[in-house]
Amino acid sequence: MLGQDGPVSAPTDIVPDSEHRGLLGLLPQRARDLIQLARFDRPIGAWLLYWPGAWAIALSGQAFTRWDLLLWFFLGAVAMRGAGCVYNDIVDRDLDRRVARTRERPVASGRVSLKLAWTWLVTLCLIGLVVLIQLNLTAAILALASLAPVAAYPFMKRITWWPQAWLGIVFSWAGLVGWPAASGRIEPAMLFLYAGSIAWVIGYDTIYALQDVEDDALAGVKSSARALGERAQVGIAIFYLAALLLWGVVIWRVRPEALALVALLPVAGHLLWQVAGLKREDGADALMRFRSNRFAGLLMFLGCLVVGTAS
Repeated sequence: MLGQDGPVSAPTDIVPDSEHRGLLGLLPQRARDLIQLARFDRPIGAWLLYWPGAWAIALSGQAFTRWDLLLWFFLGAVAMRGAGCVYNDIVDRDLDRRVARTRERPVASGRVSLKLAWTWLVTLCLIGLVVLIQLNLTAAILALASLAPVAAYPFMKRITWWPQAWLGIVFSWAGLVGWPAASGRIEPAMLFLYAGSIAWVIGYDTIYALQDVEDDALAGVKSSARALGERAQVGIAIFYLAALLLWGVVIWRVRPEALALVALLPVAGHLLWQVAGLKREDGADALMRFRSNRFAGLLMFLGCLVVGTAS
């Protein structure tokens, strides 16, 4: 930016896509870079990856008897979300340099070499392997099947206007794994849970993408936020409604009583709040509402817990 006397540097406390405050700021630079590369300082992604699996375990009726699975799934979500972020940053390093919010990421900025990034990725995958061997054979095979869509995801923003749909396929996969992991069975209901989660992910990731619409346009990056344009708010509402309808089908299949559907009211109210007050051109508002989906996931989990336990 320019002032009256020439170039003026950006405020030092504003660092795009990077926070050096608090405990993170006290760590050595290398440790800080690796934490940021895996987004451990931003746990929202791990929560969003975790919740569909937790819902499936709860709806299977095994949340209390297999409480250990809830813990294993959380460890797996943290490790594999971290691995996914590292892989994404390796693939997207050139694009990240062209977007203000991402140009200071460790790989894009050059603070972390490709060799170190790949080593960190393998380490996180080994943690995921520890979680994998805790699962029964059916669940383990389903979990391994996720590797192909995970590997393809970073390239989707170059191919389709709806990379958020592919993210939904990836981030909802735990819903397919959780049910057989807890019960040992593959149930048709879990497909509706999975589909509903995909719709939810498209909705919240479109909110997230609203932050980068201008930079994405300059960089040639495609997104649902750009595709929807001024209709983004309506589009998000439609995806959230689809998620609620599909989740309603799941709950009905588990417990075919009208009263059971009441379990969806808290999460429905939260999603309505997100859409109704969304300010499409306010990046801070979009980020706040996106992050609030950790609570949407919690509300859905509590509803699933009640329905699964009572069925």
